[in-house]
Amino acid sequence: MSINLTLLIVMGVLYACGIYLILERSLTRVLLGLMLLANATNILILSTGGYAGLAPLFTKETSPDSYNDPLPQALILTSIVISFAVTAFMLGIIYRTWVLARQDEIQDDLEDRRVAETPSFDAEDDAIVPLETSEFAVTPASTSDRDHPEATETPNTSTTREGGSA
Repeated sequence: MSINLTLLIVMGVLYACGIYLILERSLTRVLLGLMLLANATNILILSTGGYAGLAPLFTKETSPDSYNDPLPQALILTSIVISFAVTAFMLGIIYRTWVLARQDEIQDDLEDRRVAETPSFDAEDDAIVPLETSEFAVTPASTSDRDHPEATETPNTSTTREGGSA
């Protein structure tokens, strides 16, 4: 199997332009970048299929090596459907942000900057958790534990009400 150099160059240019556009702050440019990446991926899948063979119809005279592989074509169709759905979703987001804020660029807000500046260590989340965190009494597992119930049971903290029966 030989690789078509033109398809590889076009695919590389589409990937480079798509990644550059995704890194922009404008939602329209992000959408265009996603569309370029989807088309570059379609070309990549197309180039993995090799050269065009015969039609994938079965006849007794044709050798199995000369048939065309239908899997890359099915993958490209699936990729087209997924990219269409992502494009429609992004168009809805772009339209909604334009209607609400009359701007296309994504802005940094103070909460984003505060979250970015906080350290990754949190004393409460990263503290050592004791083995027994249950509020219920632990029943002894062996006979030696039954001799010393204060080592395994938690004290009874329930309160009783006065003047009534339970």
